[in-house]
Amino acid sequence: MPNINDVAKLAGVSPSTAKRAITRPEQLTPQTLEKVMQAVRELQYEPDLTASALRKGKNNTIGLLVADILEPFFAELAREIGRALRNSGYGLLLADNEYHSEVELNNLRHLAGQRVSALIMRPSYGPGNREYLLKMQDKGTYIIEVDHHMPDSPFDYLMLDHEQCVRMGLEHLWNLGHTRIAGLGLHDPEKYPEWRAYHFQKLMQERGLNIPDAYQKLLPYSEQDAYEFTRELLALPDPPTAIFAFNGSEAIGAHRAIEDAGWVIPHQISLIAFDNYPWTARVKPGIDVIEQPIQKMADMLVKQVLDSISGRHVPMQRLLPGNLIVRGSCSSPR
Repeated sequence: MPNINDVAKLAGVSPSTAKRAITRPEQLTPQTLEKVMQAVRELQYEPDLTASALRKGKNNTIGLLVADILEPFFAELAREIGRALRNSGYGLLLADNEYHSEVELNNLRHLAGQRVSALIMRPSYGPGNREYLLKMQDKGTYIIEVDHHMPDSPFDYLMLDHEQCVRMGLEHLWNLGHTRIAGLGLHDPEKYPEWRAYHFQKLMQERGLNIPDAYQKLLPYSEQDAYEFTRELLALPDPPTAIFAFNGSEAIGAHRAIEDAGWVIPHQISLIAFDNYPWTARVKPGIDVIEQPIQKMADMLVKQVLDSISGRHVPMQRLLPGNLIVRGSCSSPR
């Protein structure tokens, strides 16, 4: 089996230069790096990443801890991050926390055991794992949060501007004449501190619009929970004229519930949702959605991570705007 000395000999460089091509490719000129990588390909050389990690205290792997790997938003984000990392010399290690801090801690321990150089994470709900994360940071792992960030968190973050997006969705509905609007979820600072539900309640109150108790329910952002709550809303004596789904999974559940109840969108009820999933453009009418800039988010995260690992860290606290796509699922109430 070829070793790093064989790679160096074939490439015509020193063993230390060959090692840098594997571990710190950004330190080499493109010409030198290409010579070494050509030798790696010819010899089919595979470095011992575990041994390297033990020597350095970290390896050329970025950890990505998402909330739910089945949610298309996180799946697409993972794919785009993987693509952005492809030519950087770093690999990607993926896990999810299912929004639970206990699951998160278990996966954090595995990621820390792999000596990841950086961690991109969507924090869980519940008590959290701040103490463990700070230990990882103290040992040299750069940490940045995505999609969700609490004001007292010490870590960098990059996420959607939830307030701007909720306001944009509500103004779309208000301009059509809607006042009886139900959001699929509630903000709870302890159990479910979701910013979209928080801003929905806040902006409705600022508008002077009452949210009936029957329109409010604490529920996970899941398809089935959204389905069941939407069926409850439609069965009310005074149902909402519009429903706001706070993520793509909720949108699927709400759409199913509306169809199963025999209601017609948008003639009997309007539906607006976060996340521009492919199905939202294929149903008739298409769903009005708030699109997240996933590729831009991934590119910015990868650049921030690589810069920070290389000693060029600049603090990041960024909110990215969303984009409203109108397809016809919302109209004036009748």
